[in-house]
Amino acid sequence: GMEPDRWAEERRRGMTIDLGFAWTVLPGRSEQLEFVDVPGHQRFIGNMLAGLGPAPAVMFVVAADESWRRQSEEHLAAVDALGLTRGLLVVTRSDLADPGPALEVARARLARSSLGTVEAVAASGLTGAGLDDLRAALGRLIDQLPPPVPDGRIRLWVDRSFSVRGAGTVVTGTLGAGTLHTGDELEAAGRTVRIRGLEVTGRRVDAASAVARVGVNLRGVAREDIRRGDVLVTPGAWRPTTRLDVRLTVDPTELPGDVMLHVGTAGVPVHVRPLSERLARLTLPVALPLVLGDRALLRDPGRQSVAAGVEVLDADPPSLRRRGAAAVRAAELAGAGPDAAAEVHRRGAVTRADLERLGVDVGGLAEDEDILAVGDWLVSEARWSSWVVRLLAAVDRQAEDHPLTPQLSHEAARRALELLGRDLLAAVVRAAGLVDAGGRITRPGRTASLGSAEPGLQRLEARLAERPFDAPSGPELEEWRLGPREIATAVSLGRLVRVGDVVLAPDAAARAVDRLRRIDQPFTTSAARKALDSTRRTVIPLLEHLDAVGATEWVDAGLRRIAD
Repeated sequence: GMEPDRWAEERRRGMTIDLGFAWTVLPGRSEQLEFVDVPGHQRFIGNMLAGLGPAPAVMFVVAADESWRRQSEEHLAAVDALGLTRGLLVVTRSDLADPGPALEVARARLARSSLGTVEAVAASGLTGAGLDDLRAALGRLIDQLPPPVPDGRIRLWVDRSFSVRGAGTVVTGTLGAGTLHTGDELEAAGRTVRIRGLEVTGRRVDAASAVARVGVNLRGVAREDIRRGDVLVTPGAWRPTTRLDVRLTVDPTELPGDVMLHVGTAGVPVHVRPLSERLARLTLPVALPLVLGDRALLRDPGRQSVAAGVEVLDADPPSLRRRGAAAVRAAELAGAGPDAAAEVHRRGAVTRADLERLGVDVGGLAEDEDILAVGDWLVSEARWSSWVVRLLAAVDRQAEDHPLTPQLSHEAARRALELLGRDLLAAVVRAAGLVDAGGRITRPGRTASLGSAEPGLQRLEARLAERPFDAPSGPELEEWRLGPREIATAVSLGRLVRVGDVVLAPDAAARAVDRLRRIDQPFTTSAARKALDSTRRTVIPLLEHLDAVGATEWVDAGLRRIAD
């Protein structure tokens, strides 16, 4: 019942041009099955790759009356290059022709790709024949998918960006891992943005977990500043790179020197430097958040065809400056390179899993005294010492530059240290002898200081200790350099309280109740003013505060009493 073709031109021409989206709930299941419909025409292969890139599985559709077409071959080449292994073959329009021949041809083609042997179904959207079989097959395909990772770091490739009146910029994408919450901060297009709202298949939600199609309403970025191919990421959790060492599905010497790299929803030009028969160095013009194991593909823009599949082997490779460096690097990537210790010292910090995926033996690392094991991370002693020194410097710099807020946030700390793992930060904080309270880092015993306004605050505190209901006037606060920001900081630190338009000592309410309890009950505002030795400017908001917290109660017009 859904029409994925969103544009009038698509419906007029009867062909998909851009990405389309649809979803359903299969009979007897609770999870939502979501589809990204991609165009087939060669002119729109870039759009097709943007939809295919983040997908965990593919439903490959061939028409019974048309059988295998050129666009089928192009789509399968993309699927194969991305290394997708889970799929379903559907032969449609079975009411127009015998689906048997098309099934046989398509099965044979798919079997030679990364998909291998997949389940196949024949169906007709017009008559409904085979649709129950299709729904059942889709359910079995879902069961083959790996379990979602709801606590992973966010990397959401943007496939649509638009503006909504009254809401601002909205982007959509396929959330492959992690959970998004309203109010979360993310990094996008080189800036920090905040999630204003979330939608999952048209429903507003407070949180969205992988795997899901999501719409994200962003605060802090204009519509024209974010577009398809951009990516929303967890702040400080990724290290964007412009250099990749990769394994290709073809000999890199057969490729043009410059091709297009398609990864996620992005398509960027890259330069290819061959290293060996199947290994190459890719140089990107813009930094992308890529990691070991990512799959991508190269497209030849001249021939408008998929040129090679790509598997990222190293997203932080060394420079190739010396003669023969390419051959040495190829040997390293092939598994004949340095041992684990040498690799950790070169990178500074790396996970055990990344080393193992590189084919590096990690067995002898326990004997290396210059390498520390921090959770799943292996860190060189030099890098660890650098982190400790840099964190202490960042904390002290925060206190010096911002005495009102001397604690360093986690995000600022990760940026200062260029940390990728959140668990690493906690370990560095402990090693540096710092305190982490409420997500903010500082030296033990350090509290916020009002800097040049501190003497004024101390004078005010001394006065309120002697005359607790003698609230300072505006000119007095100005004389003591206590502006709105300083007062707000003192309130947040518990050194003052705000009562209406006046500020008093934190124990003012308790001391007021104690004094008022001693006078005749009920009492007038005038009697309270005399008992507190204060002015109407202070007493009226203070009494209203006591009313609000239930310490006093009205008896009659103009009369209050202390509540029991």
